[in-house]
Amino acid sequence: MVLEIKLSNFFSINEEVILDLRAGNINTGKSKSLSDNIFKYNDLEVLKSVAIYGANASGKSNILKTIIFCNAMVFESHMNNEGSIFNFKKFKFDGYTNKPSTYSIRFVINQIEYYYSFSLNLTEILTESLYYYPNGKKAKVFVRNEKVGKTKKDKYSFGTSVIKRPFDVAESTSNKTLFISRASQMDREIPKEIFNYFNKDFILRPFNHTVKNIDKLIESNKTMLLKALQLADSDIVDFKQTLKKEKGKNITANIHTEEVTFKDTEVESLEIKTYHKFQPNVSFDFNSEESEGTKQLFMLMLTILDVVRNNKAMIIDEIERSLHPKIVEYIIQIFNASEKAQLIFTTHNTNLLNLNKFRKDQIWFVNKKADGASDLYSLYDYSDFRDTMDLEKAYLQGRFDSIPIVDDSKEKLHSIIKK
Repeated sequence: MVLEIKLSNFFSINEEVILDLRAGNINTGKSKSLSDNIFKYNDLEVLKSVAIYGANASGKSNILKTIIFCNAMVFESHMNNEGSIFNFKKFKFDGYTNKPSTYSIRFVINQIEYYYSFSLNLTEILTESLYYYPNGKKAKVFVRNEKVGKTKKDKYSFGTSVIKRPFDVAESTSNKTLFISRASQMDREIPKEIFNYFNKDFILRPFNHTVKNIDKLIESNKTMLLKALQLADSDIVDFKQTLKKEKGKNITANIHTEEVTFKDTEVESLEIKTYHKFQPNVSFDFNSEESEGTKQLFMLMLTILDVVRNNKAMIIDEIERSLHPKIVEYIIQIFNASEKAQLIFTTHNTNLLNLNKFRKDQIWFVNKKADGASDLYSLYDYSDFRDTMDLEKAYLQGRFDSIPIVDDSKEKLHSIIKK
């Protein structure tokens, strides 16, 4: 589970912003009626979902893009080579291109809380640290600072007996690589758990499945998937998938000799046939004959079922893309019905801005400030906004700043249309 994420100096974010998934202290009648929206972790209440609103170009997608990049660094950075440039941009104004970018996340694996952070520039890791809380007490796993001293023993310090032979790992960790990523590759226990959490339990790209993985997910979730689709008013009553292996050519080019070679290989593909209520003996080709909305819902629901059944966390940018607002609400309710699954999403769907559906601490806003930077804040910060007020109306009126200021007067519109 995710408890808190902090970001600074990524894309349109300059100063540190905090996304907190720990529930606030709200004791109103409406919040109490939304008890399914939270779950308990020890003495904490944790949110199952948060919705992020903002105008176009406000930076709400940059919040998610940063989380995706930084989480992916954990399970990808060991593949970086000497010439690698990290795939992000710093905030471009006010000298931030010369400052480090920082990321930290507080999360829980197997009932143990961890706090992990790192800082970097475009070409190297600068600092990295990991603490955990066995038995509720804070303990150091490791701290790394590449700017201190010349040797690995100057740059690294470790908690007692937490990682076996830690300096063996440090010696083989370059300044392009996160220590946690390299330590996992070298079979160290706690780093492996963290690697697997970011790789398997924090779903960054809902549609980024391999053919084999889709086939396995369908096999293990077919009955539930059919039921979920039918509850969403789909008329699909059955489907069949076939994993195929076809012969193909693998092309290899040698840049030194300029020679191109072709090698016979097998390419895997997945064929899905769907069957509908009106005439269930007639098959439809999933890829060419189903609508974009149906394909989006099918693949998204396939991922969601895996997430909610295994209490994972998931990120979705623009959740309403190709989906009806009622389907979006349905997806959120699936998370609310889960035990401890979590959903972080951006949206423009103002129908969700309803305090009968969300607690105040589940609604977040992104606003672009005068200096071009993105600011992130919660409705929970507005202590004077009462549960009896019309949240959607207040948002569209600009009460929380995170909407576009549109001048659609006839005079201005005519100035666009007429020469």
